[in-house]
Amino acid sequence: APDRSLYRLGHSTLLLKLRGGWWLTDPVFSERASPFSFAGPKRFHAPPIALRDLPPIRGVILSHDHYDHLDRATIAVLAERTQVFLTPLGVGDRLLDWGVPAEKIRQLDWWQSTTVDGLCLTATPAQHFSGRGVRDGNRTLWCSWVIEDDSLRIFFSGDTGYFDGFAEIGRRFGHFDLTLMETGAYNEHWPYVHMHPQQTVQAHQDLNGRWLLPIHNGTFDLAMHAWYEPFERVLEIAGERGLSVTTPMMGERIAIEAPHSAERWWRGVVAEEARAPAPRCGCRAARES
Repeated sequence: APDRSLYRLGHSTLLLKLRGGWWLTDPVFSERASPFSFAGPKRFHAPPIALRDLPPIRGVILSHDHYDHLDRATIAVLAERTQVFLTPLGVGDRLLDWGVPAEKIRQLDWWQSTTVDGLCLTATPAQHFSGRGVRDGNRTLWCSWVIEDDSLRIFFSGDTGYFDGFAEIGRRFGHFDLTLMETGAYNEHWPYVHMHPQQTVQAHQDLNGRWLLPIHNGTFDLAMHAWYEPFERVLEIAGERGLSVTTPMMGERIAIEAPHSAERWWRGVVAEEARAPAPRCGCRAARES
């Protein structure tokens, strides 16, 4: 694949090619986002590429330790073939406990930066929470990320509610060519930890974003809304404001600097669902290299 390519693999997992190396965000390849193999949110489409078919990974970028973002089984496979894991404070300690070598882990506080093979990555604030059990709440940090490659600038939201931190990030970094923004698993009962679509669009504007790619949707049922609702609502709101949105199918390659405009691929899937049981998400194989 050409440099500066991006594939959406599901939920908040993205595969990016930058400076000739491959990067993953919040990789989850297991069937369930859960501590149990037999219960918990189950994905309704297979990853468009198998975990062991991935190319060697230069870096894994983690936003926090919830099960739909930090998957122990996935990390175990990636540990041998990944150059570096970037985490917010405390999350790297979990990786150590799981057998990831210490020299591969870099833990950052908010506003701290690190450089990997010419890429500058900065952990930035988010409004969320953390924990993987009933007794470890908020013992690790959560964050969003800024990825800078010369003139290219990307924002990865991780999980977050809407807050004034977006405007501060926008002021500090100036603009973003692409924002990878959570919109999914929202509900009126937890407005402070997940953004509703109108908030996602506003956050994109606060960040001075050029293109918006909605993530954290289309893979797991984590709230009461339809799986395709985030796409429709973001497109409607962004369209009213004259903003550019890209919605690639899972496994489809897009150019980070010039993604195509939104294609409503999910409408065909929904129509198939109405006729007969079918996978809930269209996928294309991400096997280019």
